[in-house]
Amino acid sequence: MTIQPDQQKEQESKSRKMKPKQIAALACAILLVGVFVGASVAVCLNPDDSGRLFAGWLGVIIGLPILLWLLVWSLLQLKKRRVENRPPH
Repeated sequence: MTIQPDQQKEQESKSRKMKPKQIAALACAILLVGVFVGASVAVCLNPDDSGRLFAGWLGVIIGLPILLWLLVWSLLQLKKRRVENRPPH
């Protein structure tokens, strides 16, 4: 069984598409790195306030992945409802 060039291109484009979960994970990783770098720079520039900055940084590190997971979950629930509520053909 041989795959025609059109089918092969279609299969490659499907495999290259990023899923919403992958996009959210990548966005979360980028944001977490940004928060880490920003907090490090802020602590270096103002060491007197480092305890409060660390507490805020910890909150973001814990809260951001949870918020992004909730966003992806709610979008999937909305998509599922949309599919379930379609009128039959």
